[in-house]
Amino acid sequence: MAKKLSGRVALVTGGARGIGAACAKALADAGAAVLITDVLDDEGEKTAAAIDSRGGSAGYRHHDVRDESAWHEAVGECERRFGGLDILINNAGIFSAKPMSATSIEEFRHMQSINVEGVFLGLKTAIPAIAKRAKQWPGGGSIVNLSSIAGLVGAAFAVPYNASKGAVRIMTKGAALECAALGLAIRVNSVHPGLIDTTMGQDLMKDFSALGGGGANEVRANMIALHPLGRLGVAEDIANAVLFLASDDAAFMTGSELVVDGGLTAR
Repeated sequence: MAKKLSGRVALVTGGARGIGAACAKALADAGAAVLITDVLDDEGEKTAAAIDSRGGSAGYRHHDVRDESAWHEAVGECERRFGGLDILINNAGIFSAKPMSATSIEEFRHMQSINVEGVFLGLKTAIPAIAKRAKQWPGGGSIVNLSSIAGLVGAAFAVPYNASKGAVRIMTKGAALECAALGLAIRVNSVHPGLIDTTMGQDLMKDFSALGGGGANEVRANMIALHPLGRLGVAEDIANAVLFLASDDAAFMTGSELVVDGGLTAR
């Protein structure tokens, strides 16, 4: 029996570790060939090798998502190495927690350059490549942009991050409508995680501890308490949502925001 993504090719940015690595593994397990891109080269190579060792098909490429030419090279590698591109997971992103008074305009712009401009460049570059093959799949091609609950609700000491993830949310909707208007058979959706227990999530908790939120154990307990399900998320929780949106199971979803936050924003 064919796997649900057999024959498809996916590009996952920020795929070396954490949510990105879990997404790459889930897509590969579902039958897709996956190109992982990141700036963490050693971890990226290890993640690709781990997928190959499980019987999947993966490669790794160094990729700065702020660089438009690097996007063309990454998409070109998908076409040369695997025969095309069908799925883009715009996952690469950064976070920091600081009061606005301590945040320089350079720091603000740096976050937008990765979290917002990187997603825009991914959409701009990947859509023409995905469109070449999209109509052969029942659900068309798929782009999944990783936003955050910070793209839905405010967070103190995270205004630049709020700005970036809010931009990803609404940019997703615009891109979805544009693809539909052009008849490209490409769905574009966003995923909004709560706090996920990855390296980035742990760094977030350290930042809040340094801002006076308490010791490490207290901050962690407080963060868990924010989630009605009583735990932090794990990378696989998000990867499962991404896999759903990437597959034909979500064939009637575009411009949607899938919230995976243990109930945090339901309060």
